Amino acid sequence: MRSMVKVGWLALLLAVGCAGRQDLETPDYEAIYDVPLEEMWPSVREYFKDANLPYREDRGSLVLETEWKQEFGGSKIAGYWHRYMVIGKRETPTKSKLWITRITKSVNKTLSQPGKELDWSMSRMVFRGGDPLVLSVEDDEDRLAFPVGENAFYMESGQGTRDLTMEWRVFRGVMPKLAKQQPTKTEQPAAKAAATFTECGQSILGLKKLAKVGGVMLLGELHGTQEVPRFIAQSVCQLVTSGMPVTVGLELPVENEERITTFLQSQGGDVDWLKLMEAPFWRSPYPDGRGSEAVANMLEQLRHLRAQGLDVAVFVYDHPKLSSQQREDALTKTVLAQVKAKPERFHLVVSGNVHPRTAKGLPWDKQYQPMGYLLKDQLDDVTALDMAYDSGTAWICAANQQSSKLDCGVKEAKGKDNGDRFFVHRWRSANAEGYHGVFYVGHVTASEPAILKGLGNPDAAPAQEPASSL
Repeated sequence: MRSMVKVGWLALLLAVGCAGRQDLETPDYEAIYDVPLEEMWPSVREYFKDANLPYREDRGSLVLETEWKQEFGGSKIAGYWHRYMVIGKRETPTKSKLWITRITKSVNKTLSQPGKELDWSMSRMVFRGGDPLVLSVEDDEDRLAFPVGENAFYMESGQGTRDLTMEWRVFRGVMPKLAKQQPTKTEQPAAKAAATFTECGQSILGLKKLAKVGGVMLLGELHGTQEVPRFIAQSVCQLVTSGMPVTVGLELPVENEERITTFLQSQGGDVDWLKLMEAPFWRSPYPDGRGSEAVANMLEQLRHLRAQGLDVAVFVYDHPKLSSQQREDALTKTVLAQVKAKPERFHLVVSGNVHPRTAKGLPWDKQYQPMGYLLKDQLDDVTALDMAYDSGTAWICAANQQSSKLDCGVKEAKGKDNGDRFFVHRWRSANAEGYHGVFYVGHVTASEPAILKGLGNPDAAPAQEPASSL
């Protein structure tokens, strides 16, 4: 890793020339300020003040610590807070740099280190005739040989990590004001970006390299976790605050389209939540995880981003009355219509892990054509990612062989520990199922149906801010 790089003014101005962007792709080296530390520090103070990040400062040692700030700009149900420790360092008598550490806390203890159970009885499975078929990426040892590339730089705990993304965000906001030349038009957006700062959680490694305008990213998930909806909300937040319009496709019944759109355009009050939750989908006798509290909270987080004027859209595309190939055809038709109607957007489409496959055939039907397989022939840019995770729990509906009925509840899920940092990783080539890589969400925790949790209403049990510490 390079430790000293002098970034020229011209390169900086080219990097920050797009209005409204909070951050671009983060280099894997430090940002060096070509000014003495004492001259740089007042502008750092001003940046955090303009970004509405109150702080306390140890003026004698050029260190400041921000107050806790919640993800998604104060969403009532985000449940995660961050604060920053900023340390000014003298590189040389005429050069300086910042070290910024992000500290993360959660009221639901998701970040606490889980116990490593010896025996897990449940893996990701689908059932055919009562017989389980394992569909998991976790044993793909050669493809999950981490850390590599940019992932290797971040090897610390998720509770307190050095945040290169924030260091570069401050650098891009501060340097134009320190430039000796007169400000130009291209410099102004960088100064404004700090004023619209939105906390989107720890940067998801590899995401912005794969997310492209006009592209479609298919995520194959294990339903019923807290982590996947959070991954989606954070991904959307980090992309839209960088200036990319994002549309999220959810595997929910198409009959819910108008109801969800209405909620996203609402104020998110009690009546708005009741109108969203009165749909039969949320009250299914066999809730399979797509109607979880975490999914409801994710919709609230996306609504909150829209309320800030950020370019977020959502559509639903499931046809639950159909089955087998007819259902795949209908899913494909609905998603394809959305993508072709808005080719200037990035589409993030989430479903169970069979539909996104871009390879033909399943173990029980060699002629089966999943949605991903059908989409790749009609779109130029389709990336399919399978879910990877550390062991934990999920709300799963599995076939009960004795009663021939679905058994829904919290069950153990077996995975592989690749750390607690969200990341996206693309392989050199697709695997046999047609997946191009994985999205990793760390230790998984079950999320129960929203209907069992106060209708998923964030006003039912507001999260409490972490206690302040000196």
